[in-house]
Amino acid sequence: MPQFAPLQNDTFLRALLRQPTDYTPVWLMRQAGRYLPEYRATRKQAGSFMGLAKSPDFCTEVTLQPIDRYPLDAAILFSDILTVPDAMGLGLYFADGEGPKFERVVRSEAEVNALRVPSMESLDYVFNAVTQIRTALNGRVPLIGFSGSPWTLACYMVEGGGSREFHTIKKMLYARPDLMHRVLDVNAQAVTQYLNAQIDAGAQAVMIFDSWGGALADGAYQEFSLKYMQQIVSGLQREKDGVRIPVIVFTKGGGLWLDEMAGIGADALGLDWTVNLGRARALVGDRVALQGNLDPAILFAEPEQIRAEVERSLTAYGKPAAGHGHVFNLGHGISQFTPPESVSAMVEAVHSFSRQQRAG
Repeated sequence: MPQFAPLQNDTFLRALLRQPTDYTPVWLMRQAGRYLPEYRATRKQAGSFMGLAKSPDFCTEVTLQPIDRYPLDAAILFSDILTVPDAMGLGLYFADGEGPKFERVVRSEAEVNALRVPSMESLDYVFNAVTQIRTALNGRVPLIGFSGSPWTLACYMVEGGGSREFHTIKKMLYARPDLMHRVLDVNAQAVTQYLNAQIDAGAQAVMIFDSWGGALADGAYQEFSLKYMQQIVSGLQREKDGVRIPVIVFTKGGGLWLDEMAGIGADALGLDWTVNLGRARALVGDRVALQGNLDPAILFAEPEQIRAEVERSLTAYGKPAAGHGHVFNLGHGISQFTPPESVSAMVEAVHSFSRQQRAG
């Protein structure tokens, strides 16, 4: 196991563990990405998205780009949620301007029964990147590892790519729930191993992205998404070398189910912008920390409007108190068209206003 430099800024981890912090920490979903000119330059150099994602050197470079540019409180591994189904042999590729697609889908009984948890060795490029990034960070901020949720991965595996309606997978869910549960169970086993391997490689917190959980009906969400995230959370190593490894669970569109989500054993819940932070805090109490939840579209506004919206969000959360924790973030990934200077205004506003809140 490599020896890593001691952590200089643990504010993010403390907030997730509901410990006191001097200010509210902030990071952004998709912070290493297309809104940064330096990312676009590296992506061009790599030749393709997968060329970027499968190279630990390039992954390290783009993970550190936003950390070098902004005083963010955490770095997140640069990777893709679809690395796991790709390792299952489904043939991930990116069509220009169309997003991810799979050469092979999982729909028939035979295809479902053939599905296996992939060898983690086939994902070594991810774990090597984690170790290299953690080393390169040199203790500046913690590193977050991540995966897609079993349901979200299944959406891509069954539909063959992104979807607006999810007709194919919902048909399987209702017509053949037995097949659906098998896909989800294999995915949950794979994600558990995958996140544990990221933790072994140096990830200091992990996050499960349930991007499509909000597409499910009430009842179906609990059975086909939440249950499998709980299975993962209960199988994760929560401590490494005597240090707690926090787990964040984020269901986009999951605001209705926060109370149930707070019971699955995660340390923190991500919130999208449809949820009021104060009401969410009142609902979950001191069971979990919260992460979120600025509308990414505000970053197209002027700096003073960004500041006002940040202050509104932090005011809605309320004054920090013992046993509660809040990590500031967007309610979803940052848009590729965001002006980089808007992020500076947002990060500065979060840090300065949250310090005022604690002093007041």
